[in-house]
Amino acid sequence: MEIRFDGKVALITGGSRGIGEAIAALFLESGAEGVVITSRKEENLEEAAERLGESDRLFPMAARADDPEDAARGVARTIARFGSCDILINNAGTNPAAGPLATVDLGAVEKTWLVNQMGPLLWSREAWNQSMAETGGAIVNVASVGAIQPGPVVGAYNVSKAALAHLTRQLALELAPRVRVNAVAPSVVRTRLSRMLWDGIEEATAAAHPLNRIGEPDDVAAAVGFLASDAASWITGIVLPVDGGATGASAPAGMG
Repeated sequence: MEIRFDGKVALITGGSRGIGEAIAALFLESGAEGVVITSRKEENLEEAAERLGESDRLFPMAARADDPEDAARGVARTIARFGSCDILINNAGTNPAAGPLATVDLGAVEKTWLVNQMGPLLWSREAWNQSMAETGGAIVNVASVGAIQPGPVVGAYNVSKAALAHLTRQLALELAPRVRVNAVAPSVVRTRLSRMLWDGIEEATAAAHPLNRIGEPDDVAAAVGFLASDAASWITGIVLPVDGGATGASAPAGMG
């Protein structure tokens, strides 16, 4: 099955590296009319544009994921540049709050929740109000297996992604039938954000997944592309694990 996005315009938050960059590459390769990528830092956008191959179909744009004005301006600039905003990928995320919830710095927790929970709502509202309420569209949120099951070290991040998973279901209900809203839930992927979970311990981390490897950004991008495409036209409100079997094919403790 070939996934195509001819005539479609996609906006990807946090699109300058890792999973976001892989998603942008997929949309460009699949014929999207326009691909907008956002990042907080101009230099990250410039580097990503070089890797992706600068073209008139790619529009890098500095914007913060958790800023209401940036969200409003970002969607408006997407529409002004390409004429519509058909697909929104809420990929931007952060995780500065490592440690147990009982002791972790609350300022870091607040930042994590603002970016990972509030950010997708801000951008989804703007996409709906400025474009999708009239023309329809698809929204895909990048959550985490931490939304499905708890784990050590990154509790604040996991809680934020659990909220994002439920936000996905809530928006799917509220925005239907004009807009489909789904999410993916990756496990450990070879990205800078998750480096502490695999760097130097990759063999052990891979062994915790039934498919015996950590994920690559392209693995997640492929799932996102499917959910954003017309091939998933009767799918909304799901949170799809993209996790090497970590949540669906792992034996309970003591039985593996």
